[in-house]
Amino acid sequence: MSDHIKIGVFGAGGRMGQRVVANVAADRACKLVAAYESAASPRLGQDAGAIAGVGPLGVEIAAEIVVPPDVIIDFSTPEGTMELVKICADRRIPLVIATTGLTPAQKAEVASAAQTTPLLMAPSMSLSVNVAMKLVADAATALSQQGGAVDVEIIERHHRFKEDAPSGTALKFGEIVAHHMGQTNHVHGRHGRIGQRPPQEIGYHALRTGDNVGEHTIVFGLIGETLEVTVRGQSRDSYAVGAVAAAKFLVTKQPGLYSMADVLGL
Repeated sequence: MSDHIKIGVFGAGGRMGQRVVANVAADRACKLVAAYESAASPRLGQDAGAIAGVGPLGVEIAAEIVVPPDVIIDFSTPEGTMELVKICADRRIPLVIATTGLTPAQKAEVASAAQTTPLLMAPSMSLSVNVAMKLVADAATALSQQGGAVDVEIIERHHRFKEDAPSGTALKFGEIVAHHMGQTNHVHGRHGRIGQRPPQEIGYHALRTGDNVGEHTIVFGLIGETLEVTVRGQSRDSYAVGAVAAAKFLVTKQPGLYSMADVLGL
């Protein structure tokens, strides 16, 4: 490997892909050497840097991997991700999976592919979101001693273009809480005369507004007091910065499935 980490970006023409390209270009330890889109993309043949607004980088967006980079960052679609996972497993290319919305079966395929190449998958690339997950785990552990006396609700906001709800990050927060507190019923919104709130429930509420890049609030409601953990993204760069940090972490690792908690040492 050269002095620079050679990075490829899959989904380079999308909103997040463009920010990853820009952040790779700005990082002195990294070099963008490849950019990819699907074979049907109108971005094919265009300069990835020019599209990202950082000026030409001499890297044209392509539909296939010719010369493998040291590591690939994926911000695409579940379908595109799974095709890429197969290629990276076959060619032993480290892969950061930042795409959300994968099914349990697809996640199982990722775990299988990680036996042959290093893969990193997380519901959010944001560094602060992943620290918030640690804080929520600590809070849930401490409050688990209260039995059913703590109500947990998760509120998330994203832009109008987001296709899945609740967000993968919200679901991960719920998974963390349930692991430590034992809730078995996950409810997505409420409507009508549904009666009193049962103690074994976690409620999820998804808002879709404007160009909101992402907010999550985990509410622990007790009698007489409330604890909230809130994390807000101000720009898509919060995810791009985390993705580049993940790529720099992953490039030296052995085959296995890693997370952002590994990147942060949590």
